[in-house]
Amino acid sequence: MELNESLNALDEIRKTKDTIYRMIGSILVVVEKEKTIKELEEKKKLLEMRSESLSKQELLIETKAREIQQEIKKLIEKKSPPSNNKTK
Repeated sequence: MELNESLNALDEIRKTKDTIYRMIGSILVVVEKEKTIKELEEKKKLLEMRSESLSKQELLIETKAREIQQEIKKLIEKKSPPSNNKTK
């Protein structure tokens, strides 16, 4: 979400020829267009790296969860007694 907001802001700033303003607290101040573009590009890179890192962590966790699930299944199969189909 934050990445999309940054991308949209970057696109809009690049399109405009008007003065750029930034909200600081409860006031708007004039900011340099090129400096703002540079800051948003850095923020975009940081957010993309963070997203990529989270995706990798998610994949590792899913893989580990599957491995643990398989281990649990094996343990349950070893511990459960064979079923008797004989009736008394």
